[in-house]
Order: sequence, then structure tokens, then C-alpha cells
Amino acid sequence: MSNIRLFFSAALSTDMTDKLDKSQSHYLNKVMRVKENEVFSLFNSNGEWEAKVLSISKNIIKFKIIKQLRQKENIKELWLAFSPIKSNYQNFIIQKATELGVTKFLPIIFERTVVRKINKERLEKIVIEASEQSNRINLPTIEESQSLNNFLKTNSIDLIFTDLNSNNNKIDKSKLTDKPVCIIIGPEGDFSEVERQEILAFKGVQPIKINENILRSE
Repeated sequence: MSNIRLFFSAALSTDMTDKLDKSQSHYLNKVMRVKENEVFSLFNSNGEWEAKVLSISKNIIKFKIIKQLRQKENIKELWLAFSPIKSNYQNFIIQKATELGVTKFLPIIFERTVVRKINKERLEKIVIEASEQSNRINLPTIEESQSLNNFLKTNSIDLIFTDLNSNNNKIDKSKLTDKPVCIIIGPEGDFSEVERQEILAFKGVQPIKINENILRSE
């Protein structure tokens, strides 16, 4: 199997033929130097398939699906609630958390959040690239920015609170349910005391100090 993996949003099935878009065709043809009859893989939330290059015409690649390589995955929901920060550092968060298995990103506007808008389209591209690289099938979703109050009121989750003031340094797995596990991290200036108390009041929250040192948001 080729180690070239591309996300393909449309439905895939054995023996079907289709074309890659201009960007993906350019990547395979000009960057990876893939030729006719060579194989690569395509994936989406329904699984992963081996595809063969049928033709390269006007820099567009036509392919045929040869066989399914992996089935749809049933995975534990792992969410990350975070404060928007400067773009380079934020891109790093999205990239690495995708590689680590986060299934949903929830941007939260805290009292000390400096960057108040996210480029969702750019972050979704990073999610796709990180998923292609890390052998994931399911793409994480990215929610619209919301307030902390709205986040706490509208989500039924097991909440892991990264609290610098906590004396606890271990997650109690016995307290986790079948709900999504959500980790919440603060902005560059940390949570305010009011926010901290609001989070601690959330039913089922587990505060945890992840390091003795003060860590940057990303």
C-alpha cells in the first residue's frame, strides 16, 4: 500500500471511478510524482480505500477504487475546549491535537482571551493535512467560537479541567462515563477566578494539574 493518503469527502466504493480536484491532482502529479497505474489511498469517515491512477489529463488525475483497506471506525469522543490564540500557535494546537486523536475542537472566548476570531476554513485545512499524515480516518470537527457560559450549559461531557491551582495530578478513570471526554485549557493569561469557579461547579468535572511549571497555552 502506498503511504500517500488523501481525504476525499464524497462517497467511495470499490470499482468506482472519479477525479481528484485541482489541488490534490497537483500534489500527486507534481509533488509526489505519481504516474499512471500507481496506487495511493483515499479516506473519509466511512473508511479507507486503495485507488489506482487511471489517467493524468490537463493536470487532473482520474482514479479507480481497487479495494477497501479499512472499515469505518468507532472511536471514543475526545474533545478539546481552548482559547483562540495567535495563529501560528493556534495552528500548532490544531495540528498536534488532531494527530493525538481529538475528535472535536471547541473555541471558547474567555475573559482574558486576546484573539477573538478564528479562521475556521484555515483550521479545517490543517485538520485534513494532520489527519492525512497521522493515519486517521475520522476528521475532527471545529465548532464556532462561544462563551464559557454557553459551553458549560449546552454540553453533556466528562470535563477535565487543566487547573494550575489543583493539587490533583491524576485523572480518576472510575469517574468517567460513556459521555465524550472534554479537556479544557485556558487562554494566555490563564482562567480568571470567576471562570475557575464556574468550571469547578460543573457536574462531573475533574481538575488536574498537568505540570508543576506554568505552560504556554499551546
